[in-house]
Parts: sequence; structure tokens; C-alpha cells
Amino acid sequence: MNDAVQELADAIAAGSATTDIKMMQAMKGLFGSRYHKRSASHLDSDKPPFIRNAYGRGGGATEHVAYAGFINPENPPSGPYGGTSLVWFPSEEGCLIDFGIGTRGLSPDEGILTRPGHRRRISSLRQYLVEKGVPVTWVRQDPATIGEPVPTVITRQLQAWNSVFKRYSNELYCLAVVPKDSPDMARTIVQAFLDLYAYERGWEVLKSCQDEAALFIASLHAMWLSSPSENEVVELLDKRRFVVLEGPPGTGKSRLAERVLAKRYAKNGLITQFHPSTTYEDFVAGLSPDIAHDSLRFEARAGHLMRASELAQTSPALLVIDEINRADLGRVLGEAIYLFEAGAEAERNVRIPHVVNGTDTFTLPKSLHVLATMNTADRSIARMDLAIRRRFAFVTMMPDRSVVQAHSTPAGLQLFDALCDVFLEFAPDDALSLLPGHSYFLVNDGADAALRSRLNHELLPLIDDYINEGYLGPATGSLYAVRNQIADVAALIGGN
Repeated sequence: MNDAVQELADAIAAGSATTDIKMMQAMKGLFGSRYHKRSASHLDSDKPPFIRNAYGRGGGATEHVAYAGFINPENPPSGPYGGTSLVWFPSEEGCLIDFGIGTRGLSPDEGILTRPGHRRRISSLRQYLVEKGVPVTWVRQDPATIGEPVPTVITRQLQAWNSVFKRYSNELYCLAVVPKDSPDMARTIVQAFLDLYAYERGWEVLKSCQDEAALFIASLHAMWLSSPSENEVVELLDKRRFVVLEGPPGTGKSRLAERVLAKRYAKNGLITQFHPSTTYEDFVAGLSPDIAHDSLRFEARAGHLMRASELAQTSPALLVIDEINRADLGRVLGEAIYLFEAGAEAERNVRIPHVVNGTDTFTLPKSLHVLATMNTADRSIARMDLAIRRRFAFVTMMPDRSVVQAHSTPAGLQLFDALCDVFLEFAPDDALSLLPGHSYFLVNDGADAALRSRLNHELLPLIDDYINEGYLGPATGSLYAVRNQIADVAALIGGN
């Protein structure tokens, strides 16, 4: 495919064999072919201010490092620059392409570099490239960090660019190698870096390429909103025995757990829900009043865990614990926490305080699996302590756009996308778990009236709580704007 992106990819992949004239032609060729010419200021000048082309080779005493790329157009036409840039460094083995920060610092791109959305897309870009088979990729945890060099474990694999790392290691924050011998791979890498940079810069994508570019950005966002399949959860239960489904409210955690119990364990198991008053006696074993006798007496009775273990004696059983983190787990589990060790070679047993079913010894059979759910949005609940947490495998369930697309209205899907965008773009990491799930947008038969009711009586009260408590920090203003958009749509779709 001989288009402008492929021409630039070929020029980059050729490494030091490419001349500075050919490189400038290839870079300018993007505008009018993939991106609109109005996205490139002063494109017709010999040295556009947003393009840097230092492919002329120096060496010796000059210690010249050849490079080319795109920078913020507010920088001067030559010399040191600031802000985020898309730059590539040629060698005889190909090219090192990267996002970096100019040696003059974050300005004028503080708004991009410090935004959570940029960091998340950069992280997703690395994952995207790994899935495409790119052998060496790296991304810094925080793009806005200055003075943190590329790790030695990466630079040792890229000896051809030692001079680059010697001079610019502190400025690079996302990199990959564009190979010489694979035009298709070179195009994949270069186009991914280009389209992400264009998205951050606000370059206008030509209509013929808009769907492709939009799908790529959507795929980067989707990596933060992925959820496991039912098969993946069952496979994890087989391997680890004790699994927690964690995520925001409304993402289908309880529903998935119930479906696994019904379909994969033939309903052989129990469902219980933890709450602040749940005790050891409820869950493991304890004394309960025996009302069958005239005089007051107590008898030892099995709790949910022991009763589920009895069900597992003949066939695999599943104990579902809904809202596991709402109880004081240390007190509820007691000595039974010792039994929760998926890798133990033999079945473990503990002595319990009471004689139940003729024995004071309790063994957790290997045929019993535990699937729990945990709401990550409730800030009033403490996180699991590490001693308990390490005994469970955790699976994150995030809102699923495909479910909304299949079971909501066009208005519901539009609002879902708007809400996801504001969380992904602006919410700090600890607030991303607050993103309302897809269930808030689901309606039967695509009824607008049903969607209006859900928005008014379920979603908006939740968002108002987030706003009033300031859970999203600096993103509260953006969330408020989307909240008003949801309220406006709700007022329209119900006929009022």
C-alpha cells in the first residue's frame, strides 16, 4: 500500500540510509493525505516550526545525534524545545521511535503530559504494540516525570542507539523499534505512534481515514475497560480455587457469579452476602439457640463455609460470597484463613472452637471453590489486608460498551461513551474504579421511558454523590458537565 503513511514508515525503517531531504518530503506528505493541511501551520515553508529534521549526519567531535519528528508548533524553529514530541532516531539497524519531552521541559504541553488520559493511552499503546508482535517496547509509568532514565534492561537490548540514550535517556517516555526488514510491521508501529500523537495534538484526520483512526483510539481506551469472559473466570477458579471479581457498581459481578454457579457447577453450592454484622459464627461455625426445646439451650451449627464444604464431598461445589469486603474479614474467617491456600499440596485442616457434626476439626476440600465479588467504588469500606488478599486471585470487571450497544438505546450509548471518556481522560487512578457500570444504561426493548427512569433514579443520584463528596478531585468539573448532559437527555427522551 503506497500511501503517505507507508512512505514515511519506509523512510523511518531505512534508518541512516534515508536522507534528510527524503525524510522532510515524507513528513510533509502526511498533510493532505491522512491529516488535513490546516492541521499543519506554515506547511509550505522550508522549515515548518512543528517539524524537526536533523537527519544530517555529524559525528566525531560534534557528537551529533540524528533525529526527525514533530514538536509543539509554539516552540522556536530551531534549538532546544519543550513539550511532548514524536521523534525517531535512525541507525544502521532501523529506527528508534518514541514519545519524548523536550530538553526545555513540559511547557507548553503541561496539559497533555499531566493528564491521566495521556498516560493511559501511552500505556495502552505499549500493550497494543506487544499484541502486534513488536519485540521491544517500553513506557514510563508517568510521562510527566523528568530525570528518570530509560531502564538498563531496555537499553541493553538497543545497543545501536547508545548515543541516543547517552544524550536523551531522561527525556524519552515511550519507545519502540521500527525494523528495517518488515514494511508491514514498520507501518503498524509508525501509524500507531502517528495517530496517537495526532489525537493528542488535535490534528484533523481526513474523512477517508477517520474510521480507522477512531477505531484505533477506541481500542486504546477499551484496554482500560476490559472484562473477563465467563470461561476465563471458570479457568481461574480451576487453577486458583479462590477468586474475587472486583470492580465498580453495575458491571455484572454478582450476575456473573450466579451464572457460573448455575451453569458450571449445576447449582451445587451456596450464595451468601457479607455485611458489617457478618460474624465468624455465620460463616464458619458457632452456637445458635435451639428453639425446639422448652428450656433455653444452644447447639453448634455449621456456617456457610462448612455447609458448602459438605456439598463438595460428592461433586465440585461453589460458594459465592457477594460484597466480600463489607465484612471484617479477619474476624469472619478466624483460623479458617489458614485453609485458603490454593497451592497447598494436601488438604489443610484447622481445629474449630465447637464440635460440629461430631468433630472439632474442619477440612476445606479441594473440590470447593470460592467466587466472591467486591465493590471498588465504596470509599467507606477498607481494602482487604495483604495477608488475606494474597490468598485470592483478583479479576477486574469494568463497564462493557458492547453490552450497552446491544441492550440500550442510541441515547444510552452516547451517554455511556461520554461518561467513560471523562473518567478515562481526567479521573485519577484511585477514582477510575468509581466509573458506573453498564447496567445503569440497560433497558428492555430499547424503551426510552425505561432509560429515562434509570438515568433519573439510579445514575444521576450516584453521580451527584460522587460530585458532592469530591471523589474525582480535579475531574469533578468535567464530571459535572457530563452530569448535566445526562440530565438534559433524560428530560428529553421521556416526552417531557
